[in-house]
Amino acid sequence: MFGVSIAAQLRSFYRRRISVPVDRHALVLDVGSGDKPHWRADVLLDRFVDDNHSAQRSGRARARVDRPLFDADAESMPFADRVFDYAICSHVLEHVHHPDRVISELTRVAKAGYIEVPEAASAKIVDFPTHLWWVTRQDDVLVFTAKQTAYFDPDIDRYLTASGLRQPLADLLDRNLEHRIIELPWRDSVACRVVGAPSSEMLAIADAAVVQHHAGQTLAGRVLTSVVTLPLLGRKRRRPIEFDDVVRADLRIGRTEPLEPRVYRVG
Repeated sequence: MFGVSIAAQLRSFYRRRISVPVDRHALVLDVGSGDKPHWRADVLLDRFVDDNHSAQRSGRARARVDRPLFDADAESMPFADRVFDYAICSHVLEHVHHPDRVISELTRVAKAGYIEVPEAASAKIVDFPTHLWWVTRQDDVLVFTAKQTAYFDPDIDRYLTASGLRQPLADLLDRNLEHRIIELPWRDSVACRVVGAPSSEMLAIADAAVVQHHAGQTLAGRVLTSVVTLPLLGRKRRRPIEFDDVVRADLRIGRTEPLEPRVYRVG
């Protein structure tokens, strides 16, 4: 049977979703946190907080706000230079109009981090219509090639839709997730190259897309994360984070104000 063992899948889950190479004093940012923010993140950033852009998420329609969440564009983050020790950006860059600009901001506001994106060859078999880029890794360079249509082959797309095989095929591919994604830990800088720009047709398709939400999978992932991270909670930062300590100089308010688990809109 195609796929990998449950033990291998759990090791992959731990490496990608649990393990973070920082101590409890580190300040961690999750960019594009959506409905499944990383357990170790201290601060969240997401442009689509409510359910108006629910197609950008595969779990719940609304973003989860259980930590300070900045409603801001990832291409122009409201944070100070290198204020974060670590930044996580998982399955975000394939959605944005200018992935190179987001990467530039990631490496500006954080000293190190982790990027995860879908790998092009697998995405060309089954992909989401909200993805704007085919992504490959050439040596240590992330290459973003603009999509001109929602799916790689229109005939295969029609067949998968008519036969009802799209989701079963996606589930089959997900069993060997390491060959479906690109994992990129980074420090100081990320090399990337952008080829072309998404067509106006592609942008319209992405904006109008309706994606089936898998709330059950989201809940299962959250439960598994809670169980696995229970022994690790001592590694989470405990000291309050003040607003002026993380935002750019032009956004500071000039008084002590610890961040709270709510949505912040600045600038």
